[in-house]
Amino acid sequence: QVQLVESGGGLVQVGGSLRLSCAASGRTFSSYFMGWFRQAPGKEREFVAAIRWSGDNTYYADSVKGRFIIDRDNAKNTVYLQMNSLNPEYTAVYYCAVSRAGAYGTSGSYNYWGQGTQVTVSS
Repeated sequence: QVQLVESGGGLVQVGGSLRLSCAASGRTFSSYFMGWFRQAPGKEREFVAAIRWSGDNTYYADSVKGRFIIDRDNAKNTVYLQMNSLNPEYTAVYYCAVSRAGAYGTSGSYNYWGQGTQVTVSS
């Protein structure tokens, strides 16, 4: 059992930055991927970024490469998403998730999900 709590969302102007945090508790030692997904109104949930809980592999959606950075602090059981150069297309609810196995970019591969945190980018 893993519990995930996201924080750090909010309202930001175009060009600004936010840093999202996801605090995990429970049996995180067996986690395979920690991932971030987002869902905008009327759209399907989509992959944003993922990182291996052990090792140094990171993965990004093409739409966020060069803008977002995913990292982790295993001692704190926390994964972060640094979001830079934001514009309104990034407005969405962002979700943290844990995968035990499977494809990092597929939502069906993730076993546990947080409640999400709203990110709104305005002009």
